[in-house]
Amino acid sequence: MPGEVEDVENRGVKDRARQGYSSSSYVIEDSEAQWTSWLVPMVVVANVGVFLVVMFVNNCPKHNSRIEGKCEARFLGRFSFQPLKENPLFGPSSSTLEKMGALDWAKVVHKHQGWRLFTCIWLHAGAIHLVANMLSLVFIGIRIEQQFGFVRVGIIYLLSGFGGSILSSLFIRKNISVGASGALFGLLGAMLSELITNWTIYTNKVAALLTLLVIIAINLGIGILPHVDNFAHIGGFLTGFLIGFVLMPRPQFGWLEQPNIPARVNVKSKYKAYQYMLWLLSLVLLIVGFTVALVMLFRGENGNDHCHWCHYLSCVPTSRWHCEEN
Repeated sequence: MPGEVEDVENRGVKDRARQGYSSSSYVIEDSEAQWTSWLVPMVVVANVGVFLVVMFVNNCPKHNSRIEGKCEARFLGRFSFQPLKENPLFGPSSSTLEKMGALDWAKVVHKHQGWRLFTCIWLHAGAIHLVANMLSLVFIGIRIEQQFGFVRVGIIYLLSGFGGSILSSLFIRKNISVGASGALFGLLGAMLSELITNWTIYTNKVAALLTLLVIIAINLGIGILPHVDNFAHIGGFLTGFLIGFVLMPRPQFGWLEQPNIPARVNVKSKYKAYQYMLWLLSLVLLIVGFTVALVMLFRGENGNDHCHWCHYLSCVPTSRWHCEEN
């Protein structure tokens, strides 16, 4: 689950009178108009609402067998949590999550319930899981939505969650999976590709890149712990990274300022050549990647058969834990 992401988009204001214009290197002014963020708050409200519905359906006092103990926070009535031995994240039972749309490989492949690839990203294993993911979404998503608008952020969020679900299904068969982490990692991936494709507009580009890489590495590192679906993280990150090149390139400075720049400055193209190349390459990889992964998934192929070491990406066994049950 991603943590708080610092604002790596600190941009300076270029002194035009002193430095003039350049079509090859520019920065965006702090006064640039920003979008109003409303999609991210709505997604947060939707996730909280879904969690309440799941807890209402779960109804621990009625359905708990008491094998693992009594319901937690019983004063909440039917919204009380499963015993901590069963669910340490203060949430519903796994059977309730499965009934409400959790990602289950057998049901996706053999019972043709592909919709679970989408519904699982709106479910959370518990209150702790929900709060951590929603805080991450607020810190990551609002900033990106203000810069690029709700349409692009919405596309990145949904497709990244979908990509994370696909990769998770290819490698994890024995357990169910829920959570918006794949979608959140997609936003992180998009931030990285946005920084790369718009490299020339940043003043502190190296510091921004290193900061973002450290944040990504830490969050992916958490994924090697047991009971964490790091395949969803990786799939979401790769999807968001590629989509960022497609949806987030910024026009050249000279293109935007043509009415104000001297006539001698000729800006023929809206984007730089490398931005077009990254756009095309990423779009091809997205289409090919989704096509191959979906074909493998619905054919029932196991990703571990094609990559014998990939299981270490989701869990690394140590003397303190084992990964067979991951």
